[in-house]
Amino acid sequence: MAKEKTKKNKKKSIGLESKKSEQIALKEEKASKGKKKSKKKCKKKEKKLKKSLTEHTSFKNLNKKKTKNRQAVWVKKFTLEYEEELNRLQIELLKWQKHVIANENRILLLFEGRDAAGKGGTIKRILEHLNPRGARVVALLKPSDRERTQWYFQRYIHQLPSGGEIVLFDRSWYNRAMVEPTMGFCTDEENKRFLKDTPMLESMLVKNGIILFKFFFSVSKEEQLRRFNARETDPLKQYKISPVDREAQEKWDDYTVRKFQMLNETNRTICPWTIIRSDNKKKARLNCLKHILSNVEYENKISAEELQIDPEVVVSGIDEIRFMEDHLMTGIELPG
Repeated sequence: MAKEKTKKNKKKSIGLESKKSEQIALKEEKASKGKKKSKKKCKKKEKKLKKSLTEHTSFKNLNKKKTKNRQAVWVKKFTLEYEEELNRLQIELLKWQKHVIANENRILLLFEGRDAAGKGGTIKRILEHLNPRGARVVALLKPSDRERTQWYFQRYIHQLPSGGEIVLFDRSWYNRAMVEPTMGFCTDEENKRFLKDTPMLESMLVKNGIILFKFFFSVSKEEQLRRFNARETDPLKQYKISPVDREAQEKWDDYTVRKFQMLNETNRTICPWTIIRSDNKKKARLNCLKHILSNVEYENKISAEELQIDPEVVVSGIDEIRFMEDHLMTGIELPG
């Protein structure tokens, strides 16, 4: 009897050991499969990262003797494509400037929009490689006591382009259409007179030979707030912050009403508005440049296909007016 029991116990122990070994084998199989999956995931991630690398980095030569003093840099694919396209458009701007100088054209570009809408960044990219002798930016401070006694347009008229010159206004006489009435810096009567006089003035400028572009950079309320917060933490952008900025958020709807009035009263066939949706700064810049270049003539111009604008970014003034007319009283958030 004792011998039979020991035999049975041995069989049981052998059975348990075999089960344990089977379980261990299954765990090892699962672990190896998991490792393979994680390796595949890593490879996929690596491929994605490789796609977003710039062609000018040292990724291919990393850890080689020749590249001891070089550092691999990771860049988003869109950023690389943006830089490449911006460079191509800036070359076109130089061709255009050469034509402007040779033909003594007078170019005037007005950049308007809410605070932090991206006006200054676009102006910077336009001027970046142009000959400074034939291109300049005008960004006037608030009027002095003497200027307050003058005709409202007087200090702007003094800055108009001469022959062969491209002038960019970083904010213009349209301060009186949005900022001044919203913040109480002018009376309602002054605002109404401005809206009545401006189309006549601009018509005179165009008929006199000035080529006029009017851009309104449209930013959403959420994106404007994000940019304000970024300015507060970035020491290189803190100069852009002013007490008026925060009030711009509080008076968002008032600005929207003033924007509608401005577009409705000053959008004319001879001097139309062009709206640039600027929540994405890079797309806004590229499409603004394309709009300018596609509406001027110069030698060795690239094809119309290469200057194709994005209709989601560039909107005509009349289309913006119609959209605002249809939705102004509905309560939905309108474009900034």
